[in-house]
Amino acid sequence: MEIRQVRHFVAVTTHGSFTAAARAEVIVQSALSASIRKLERELGAELFERTGRRPVLTPAGAAFLPAARALLAEEASAREAVSAVTGLTSGRVAIGTIQTLTSVDLPAELAAFHRVWPGIQISVIDATTAGLLDALLAREIDLAYLALDDSALPGGLTGFASWQEELVLMTSPEHRLAGAGRTLLSDLVAEPFVDFRAGTGLETSVHRLAAGCGLHRRITCEVTQIRLLADLVRAGIGVAIVPRQVAEWAGLPSVRIRQPDPPRTVVLAGRSPAPANPAAGALLAHLTSGSGPARTRSPLQRLTASRTNGDRS
Repeated sequence: MEIRQVRHFVAVTTHGSFTAAARAEVIVQSALSASIRKLERELGAELFERTGRRPVLTPAGAAFLPAARALLAEEASAREAVSAVTGLTSGRVAIGTIQTLTSVDLPAELAAFHRVWPGIQISVIDATTAGLLDALLAREIDLAYLALDDSALPGGLTGFASWQEELVLMTSPEHRLAGAGRTLLSDLVAEPFVDFRAGTGLETSVHRLAAGCGLHRRITCEVTQIRLLADLVRAGIGVAIVPRQVAEWAGLPSVRIRQPDPPRTVVLAGRSPAPANPAAGALLAHLTSGSGPARTRSPLQRLTASRTNGDRS
């Protein structure tokens, strides 16, 4: 049994699909599937049921998951011990993020960090807030950007910084409210909505906001990618409630929502006030120093620009 096989198994449970896990592990899906098949042969049992649309843990897989997470935690502890005596000339840090992070330009921040500490390997995990919380508590990642809304961090976790993000109504350029500037949630009763899959951080924020105002939204389409959500709104299939900068980066009208003012809270969190992993401590110091790079284009903005230049992959 190899650590990478265990990491691939846990990645599938964290991300909910072989495709998303392969993307997070930066390998092709066929290689990840082969790695898990080899692990199953070595353990003598199938770990996932693969008959449905999404892989589901078998009883053997559910029994193996706690041990797998413990193995990865031990590996992380071993790496931290070595990093502590190598002066950060090497090491590894894992950071999680919600897909709709707009408060921080994470790619630019990580690039600046890499220029200072080129020997540190950085892993970036894109998952839901619930998945990131589980990964933090299981020591699979060191830090994470979470969308918490009104809920508090679970015990054992520490918040290092927080931001308030305004939620706005994003519409197509031709929509009747595109130039309105402001609107009430009660004015949106008849509107079709494009929304994120249930359980994601943004969907939870929007659901809480709508429920608090008695708005029962008619969901036309559910998606898992922010770029696709923006493209569907642009095509006129529905409107969406998103952080203001998402609408700005997509080049779509943003309408301020009145009564109430709807912020959401994004928190940078970790397991303790001082990370045991020296590489994580260095990254945390960089992210909270206030001296990071100036904001550059977001991933969505870069994708939008690439589409304009002919890249439609």
